[in-house]
Amino acid sequence: MADIMRQEVEKLSGLREQVKKMGGEEAVNRQHERGKLTARERLDLLIEKGTFVEVGMLGSELGVDKLVPADGVVTGYGKLNDGVTVRDVAVIAYDFTVRGGSMAVVGETKANKIREIAFKQRIPIIWLIDSGGARVSGGGLSGERIPYFADSGYLFKEESLMSGVIPQIAAMMGPGFAGTAYIPGLSDFVPMVKGRCFMGLGGPALVKMTIREDLTEDELGGSKIHCEISGCGDLEVNSDEDCIKAIKQYLSFFPQNCDQKPPRAEWQEDPMSLIADGILDVLPDNRREAYDMHDLMKYVVDDGYFFEIKPKWGRNIIVALGRIAGYPVGIIANNPMFYGGVIDVDAADKAARFVWLCDAFNIPLLFLADVPGYMVGSKAEKSGIIRHGAKMIHAVSEATVPKFTVIVRKAYGAGYYGMCGRAFDPDLLVAYPGAEISVMGPEGMVSIFARKQLAEAEKPDEMVEQLAQEIRPQFRIDKTAVLGIVDDVIDPRETRRVLFRALEFTKDKKIFRHPRKHGVYPV
Repeated sequence: MADIMRQEVEKLSGLREQVKKMGGEEAVNRQHERGKLTARERLDLLIEKGTFVEVGMLGSELGVDKLVPADGVVTGYGKLNDGVTVRDVAVIAYDFTVRGGSMAVVGETKANKIREIAFKQRIPIIWLIDSGGARVSGGGLSGERIPYFADSGYLFKEESLMSGVIPQIAAMMGPGFAGTAYIPGLSDFVPMVKGRCFMGLGGPALVKMTIREDLTEDELGGSKIHCEISGCGDLEVNSDEDCIKAIKQYLSFFPQNCDQKPPRAEWQEDPMSLIADGILDVLPDNRREAYDMHDLMKYVVDDGYFFEIKPKWGRNIIVALGRIAGYPVGIIANNPMFYGGVIDVDAADKAARFVWLCDAFNIPLLFLADVPGYMVGSKAEKSGIIRHGAKMIHAVSEATVPKFTVIVRKAYGAGYYGMCGRAFDPDLLVAYPGAEISVMGPEGMVSIFARKQLAEAEKPDEMVEQLAQEIRPQFRIDKTAVLGIVDDVIDPRETRRVLFRALEFTKDKKIFRHPRKHGVYPV
């Protein structure tokens, strides 16, 4: 009996080794020639050595005598070291060396199991996507299995229900067309490897056949398209290694699930010390002159480091994760370098989704406001600025995490509301000296109230400037502070100190809203 067991163990060992070879040496070499790591190499970078528990390793394609290693997808769970904490995560890594990483019956059975584990154990789930989509042969949807498509789609329902409960990351490290395109569409964070990944509801062949567009994968759904134009991608990275690094950096700001608080990083410096005088030079003397809000943010956050999301899309607003004395914060900041920091359709969508993300996982929100308002004009109205702007206001209104607002230079009109003005329950509302809060800027106000004089003036532009300067003193934050509407006017060098105290004071904040199923969200 012992001899039989030894033979079985040796057979099992050989089978495991064969599975670990994935699609074989030739397929692995092709993967490397494309500049991509294999699914198992990616897992070695993502998961701490010796902690990965693979689930369904011996799975293979239905109805095929030949071994199809892991049926094209490696699934399991293990420990991830994000630099702040070591945490359990669940992983689904599509293996392009095996059947192009396509989704088939056994592979999806394995993926179902991992999603179930992630949801039950309340741990983050990470997809490493390098897949041609649904398999249309063998154990896929060919022949007699086509009718079974009517019993598919559970993945997308489950992702929707897991949303806001556990962090969901979909790393685009190769193709992700058709079914695998909705995985990132429903995930919280979508990093994309430049020149290596593509996503779309239909691949080039299908697009050419149906609407006669002849496009390359990159033209159709590459990282530039989705990180700069569509907004579906969150971060463009240069390599698989950079992608894995970004996943870890992102997760370091998050708890395991919605019932926990995000981890506080170690911080040795005195949080009550003043920021360097250089912060006083960020804002230009000329109020109309643009500056880069990133420069101010670097002074405020720990070590000048923040993790920006969607940095190339909706660039007139910045959303980023940072820390203050180790405490994670989600930062929403207008950037005057782009369109003067006005909030347009993309900026409103970008901010709203980020607010919902941070609120779901108990990450406090910091608003750095320098906003002239929401975009106006026929183009803005045709693109739906009202409903998109309402989406941002809706998100800020219902957020129950600690909210802190700093009026950096100005906050005009509904832009003041979207950036968490007094009515939106900020736990802290402070401003820098010279800041302005008003229904609109002085120039706009003059153009309305003095329109008859301006119509008759020889030099209307000069008149606008002159009248604006005359009424500008009424806009100053001093007038607002006298009314007690802002909590304080602070020296910019005090920003970290003030925010740290606010974070400490509100760390156990609880708000109870009226019971409801959910709001009716603007779209």
